[in-house]
Amino acid sequence: MIKLIAIDIDGTLVDNERKITPEVKAAVKDATAAGVKVVISTGRPLLGVTEILDELGLNKASDFVITFNGALVQRATGEIFVEETLTPDDFYDLDAAAKKVGVHFQALTRDGVYTSNRDIGRYTVYESYSSHSPLHFRQPEEIAALDLAKVMMIDEPKILDNAIAYLPFEFFERFTMVKSTPFFLEFMNKKVSKGMAVAQLAKKLFLDTDELMAIGDEENDRSMLEAVGNPVVMGNGKEELKKIAKYITKPNTESGVAYAIREWVLKDY
Repeated sequence: MIKLIAIDIDGTLVDNERKITPEVKAAVKDATAAGVKVVISTGRPLLGVTEILDELGLNKASDFVITFNGALVQRATGEIFVEETLTPDDFYDLDAAAKKVGVHFQALTRDGVYTSNRDIGRYTVYESYSSHSPLHFRQPEEIAALDLAKVMMIDEPKILDNAIAYLPFEFFERFTMVKSTPFFLEFMNKKVSKGMAVAQLAKKLFLDTDELMAIGDEENDRSMLEAVGNPVVMGNGKEELKKIAKYITKPNTESGVAYAIREWVLKDY
């Protein structure tokens, strides 16, 4: 019996217009009414998912959310259970690498988006807008002193792809790296992933692996899907990801999350 469902947002929970369909909303509410924990798992900060939590009724002290791709596990009301941040040295090394390979760079905390780029990249502005996070210009030493959930190299896809080829090999061993969109390359503490966050939350809730379901569509969901006994990949998900799925649901444009909840969760209640 499934007791916890971790759900990605973009390409999964929301449709291509970034809206939650009535079918998905109803299925989530039916699941929570049955006692199933529904946990939003996202690369966004809490500020960027508050509206979604409110819309789904997942905003109570008993609700949990995984943010920054797993760097934080917290209650919907803000209380933090798990926090894995980057060190000042991590920031300085990554900032220097971004300058060397010629890409824009930004850091994210619970309080907003920070950059030392005088010519602020348009994708930094996009990140601030889409995650409902204030945008701050600060000197590198000021940013390094913050509690950094993650940092991002950001630029036009071709520029970013070219830059990745010149990054030091040790970065791939030292950090959790996720290319979450064609223009975002994210760096987090090596302990961080959606999968590790789901596992840590499950441990706190005394849940077994076979009582967990995860639903996702992209490579940054892989660790989360691998951490549960019931991985569900969206019909619009990556083909490579479907190879590890226990179930493949309908696309996000056809309320695939709702189908998964009703077909493989609520039938047992």
